[in-house]
Amino acid sequence: MRPNSLRAILGGLLGTIAITFLMYFVAPFMLGQPMDVAKMLGDFLGTTRNIGMAVHYINGTIIFPLIFAWILWNFLPGGPTGKGISWGVVLWFLSQAIVTPMMGGGFFSATAGGVMAVMASLLGHIVYGAILGAVTGRPAIQISEERRAA
Repeated sequence: MRPNSLRAILGGLLGTIAITFLMYFVAPFMLGQPMDVAKMLGDFLGTTRNIGMAVHYINGTIIFPLIFAWILWNFLPGGPTGKGISWGVVLWFLSQAIVTPMMGGGFFSATAGGVMAVMASLLGHIVYGAILGAVTGRPAIQISEERRAA
């Protein structure tokens, strides 16, 4: 059974807000600077930082959540949050092995902060996935019961 697409998109939006917050406001404590993925994406695409941020939000809010809900939901292990964390770890691995090198940061952030950048990225992707999974997997009946109680 596939989860509700709108819940997946909502979970993706909330997860993307969280990972973005971590990149710009928590990563500086770990790395001494923010993880400016919007600038990296914008530079890679030959455009502006704002377009890079839009691409980041489209990926995190629409593309990745729909892949999660439509394709991976029945294959990932665990409950909703565990499924989301698993997907977050997959996205982290792909970002570090493919995307970061393509954008000039090196394999597993070799030229973009090293081990601390890898760990900060992993933390962000775990938080993203946990939120995505928890919101996506929340039963619709539970939401209705909460509304009636309010």
